[in-house]
Amino acid sequence: MFKSLQQRNTMVKWVLGFVLGAICLAMVLTLAPLGGVGSIGNSPDTVANVGGQAITVSEVQQTLKRETSGQKIPKVLQGIYARQVLDQLIYSRLLEMESTRLGIQVTPQEQTERIRQLFPTVFNGDTWVSKDRYISEVEQRTGMSVPEFEELIRQALLEEKFRSLITDGVSVTPAEVEQEYRWRNEKIKIGYVLLKPADLASSINPSEAELAAYFAQNQSRYPVPERRSARFALLDLGQLRQRAPVSQEEILAYYNQHLDDYKVQDRVHVEHILFKTVGKTDAEILEVRQKAEDALKKAKHGGNFEEIAKKESEDDATKPKGGDLGWIVRGQTVAEFEQAAFTLPKGSISDLVKTQYGFHIIKIIDRETARTKTVEEVRIPIAAALEDKKVQTLSDDLAGQMARAVRDSNRQKLDDLAKKFGLQLGETPPADVSEPVGDLGNSPELHQILSSLRPGELSAPIHVDRGFAILTVKDIVPAHAGTLAEVHDKVLADYRQGKSLDAARTRADDIARRTRAGEPLEKVAKSLNADFKTSDPFARNGSVTGIGSAQQLSDAFTMSTGQVGGPTSVAGNWVVYQVLEHQAPNPDDLTKQLADLEQQLLQQKRSMVYEAFRKSLMDRMRQSGKVAINADVLKRLTTTS
Repeated sequence: MFKSLQQRNTMVKWVLGFVLGAICLAMVLTLAPLGGVGSIGNSPDTVANVGGQAITVSEVQQTLKRETSGQKIPKVLQGIYARQVLDQLIYSRLLEMESTRLGIQVTPQEQTERIRQLFPTVFNGDTWVSKDRYISEVEQRTGMSVPEFEELIRQALLEEKFRSLITDGVSVTPAEVEQEYRWRNEKIKIGYVLLKPADLASSINPSEAELAAYFAQNQSRYPVPERRSARFALLDLGQLRQRAPVSQEEILAYYNQHLDDYKVQDRVHVEHILFKTVGKTDAEILEVRQKAEDALKKAKHGGNFEEIAKKESEDDATKPKGGDLGWIVRGQTVAEFEQAAFTLPKGSISDLVKTQYGFHIIKIIDRETARTKTVEEVRIPIAAALEDKKVQTLSDDLAGQMARAVRDSNRQKLDDLAKKFGLQLGETPPADVSEPVGDLGNSPELHQILSSLRPGELSAPIHVDRGFAILTVKDIVPAHAGTLAEVHDKVLADYRQGKSLDAARTRADDIARRTRAGEPLEKVAKSLNADFKTSDPFARNGSVTGIGSAQQLSDAFTMSTGQVGGPTSVAGNWVVYQVLEHQAPNPDDLTKQLADLEQQLLQQKRSMVYEAFRKSLMDRMRQSGKVAINADVLKRLTTTS
């Protein structure tokens, strides 16, 4: 079944490739809309008119449903997707008009040949096997009718002809390839100081007078919402457990009924250290291998494996855990990793293991052979599961009785209800909708019920962290303008945040000024108790530890060695840096990357040329009045789709 599903998905992907491409194009078009928005008549369903042909809301919605295979689109994205589909339909109509003007056509023979490529099983040589078989395969493998499928094929072939006509003459020069290679592979190394306002906030301690002045200027930012306190009667699940003992007979019966759950496959508990090679050049892979071999020597000669993993591993998921992958079974990992993990003895460390992800160093913590766990091994979790089930049954039954009692009268005394069902009485402190309701929890449902209760009224039983609770309002403090005493902590936090932002920027300006004046960056940082760090060499598409994407420091690549950059804002922080060295790319590696680079650049240039054609076509059609969009219908489509 899996293979058949793969084949169907491949078919649908290919057939809809043109449509998906148009969706991608439409994302551009959404930023640069295809047509002028105006009025094109009073039709309640016509959203656009292209060359006298209407595009309706129904057509957009049907196309969207087909292209998403009926999958549910998040409400927040529905309008965006609908606009993209509309732009796609408009552009498709424009291509049809242009093909008529230029005499570009898709022949039946070309259409048949494309169908033969997609559905070879419906042909015997040059002859159709049968019409019924063709119809059946199209409907089953694409989810479309034959006319829809064939029209989609024709549209895809028509666009391919336009692309070929417009972009076949595009080429890439050796100089362009070499320039791109240098741009991607040139590396720099920097020394830098990262100033975080959050690190400075705790050192900002205003006087009460300063805080009062700040509050007076910003008092409107600190309203105090309504706060409510409650009395409650609680059905405590912890206490119910005392009424739900589990016998040894019940445990044994459960074990025998679920023996398959306790069968253990061959499994190994492993830790690993990963050095990634994905997307790296051959020269870079050699550097990675050397780094991995150095770590391997440390691990095999008395080094702490877990500490080495925390420091050097590039597997973000396991690095904080010392490389711990947990228990793995056969078939769970790639073949090379599995081979090493299941052949090494307990306690041993592997040599370097090369996989598609990179170089691994594997440590075997423990191993288990296939077997069935004994009842003694699983007694505790079975008892807990049976106890949970009993408590759930008891609590559901009692909560139902409590709910019926409240329905009979929601104005009875809470104390009487607590006595009747053996409930625990308690009170919650005043809380608004953003604060926990005492120790009952902080769920939206809990807040909604408490805020809707009238004084003297009982709520229905509500599920809370500790069990089921019935609430009644104790006191209501109306919403009001806050006093400094009421919002003191928030005012202080806001004051510190604002001042720390100013302080970080001022300090960054000072560091940059002094460094540009000739003082060493490291010395300046030390004088201000700031950390100076040196980066590893990184490329434009790389990253810098603590800063993030190298794109945020793109100016550094145009600076000379020793030049100072910044202050630069990075995710709310400030960085001042100095270029320490430039590393030119290895000319020998250009030959290895030549074919890929040339193809990538060619595709980029072709896309740019085709986009220029699209824009030119649209401008011409818009100026001639061939494209119009109904603003009212468009608004309805993109806000309710």
